[in-house]
Amino acid sequence: MSCWTPQGHLQLLSCSPKYKFLTRMINSTSESLKAVFFCVSTAGTLVQRLSSDTSENEVKSDEEPLLRKSSRRFVIFPIQYPDIWKMYKQAQASFWTAEEVDLSKDLPHWNKLKSDEKYFISHILAFFAASDGIVNENLVERFSQEVQVPEARCFYGFQILIENVHSEMYSLLIDTYIRDPKKREFLFNAIETMPYVKKKADWALRWIEDRKSTFGERVVAFAAVEGIFFSGSFAAIFWLKKRGLMPGLTFSNELISRDEGLHCDFACLMFQYLVNKPSEERVREIIVNAVEIEQEFLTEALPVGLIGMNCVLMKQYIEFVADRLLVELGFSKVFQAENPFDFMENISLEGKTNFFEKRVAEYQRFAVMAETTDNVFTLDADF
Repeated sequence: MSCWTPQGHLQLLSCSPKYKFLTRMINSTSESLKAVFFCVSTAGTLVQRLSSDTSENEVKSDEEPLLRKSSRRFVIFPIQYPDIWKMYKQAQASFWTAEEVDLSKDLPHWNKLKSDEKYFISHILAFFAASDGIVNENLVERFSQEVQVPEARCFYGFQILIENVHSEMYSLLIDTYIRDPKKREFLFNAIETMPYVKKKADWALRWIEDRKSTFGERVVAFAAVEGIFFSGSFAAIFWLKKRGLMPGLTFSNELISRDEGLHCDFACLMFQYLVNKPSEERVREIIVNAVEIEQEFLTEALPVGLIGMNCVLMKQYIEFVADRLLVELGFSKVFQAENPFDFMENISLEGKTNFFEKRVAEYQRFAVMAETTDNVFTLDADF
């Protein structure tokens, strides 16, 4: 008769199915707990990093007069930033609505265009129709919440309004020219249906979602969106005007390009007020990246050759616009490019062009820009 021993009993147990099942469960639970502890540890590290990034951005915000919170942000007067206020009044003075643009003469012109020209124009309009909404997304979600200066908030509020007018105008143009409902829907969903439009949209949206980038970097990025991403397309439409085509489209383009020129100038003005500006190297990196995307858009994805423009000259024009933006931001040129399009010399996108001296399309709201001292009765006025 064999004697009972603990070792022998354990041996028998270890061979039983129940024992094996329990062992597997314990090992599995142990591995799961390890995974949980790893996830908790990783999450804690991420939260710590995000908290560090947030607190760092808050410190930088406190150093920026434009971003520093104050109860003064609820009251406009007395004006603390006269140049910012002046730009807001300029925006007011140039207000217009989509109903004021006559499109009745465009359709006969549209019907006579070549298929390549129709393709190019419709796809450019599709890009524009979506892009103004992205600009507004940034204004609503980021800039209007970050900037505490009331004069600048007034400008951003008015910019949101006029960007809506732009978006409506582009949608009306698509509605007028494109009769096929399926084609219209395709164009209205350009961000999803056109990869080259999506690429530009994704670049802008990335800056809106980026919580680590500084306010200064994002000001530069959206100056690039409105100053570079739009410039080549504006030039293409002005090329049609030079050929005497599409008066409604070209007139609306004139008004919109004037507005976007002012928005770009305003971004540069805001940049000048920043204490913690991004380095020249960083600014160049952002601008050059935008140039590459725009050049690819208008010379490969949607080549301007479709409407008879020279793709090489278009590349040069985009570089010229980028150089001009860099100079207005206070930096040196990168490309040293000359303007290859003489018909774009007087367009309001040029940094220092003053709409109120050159009056694009003679369009300005009466008396909005008048100083209060101008409203004085005199007997020597011309009647």
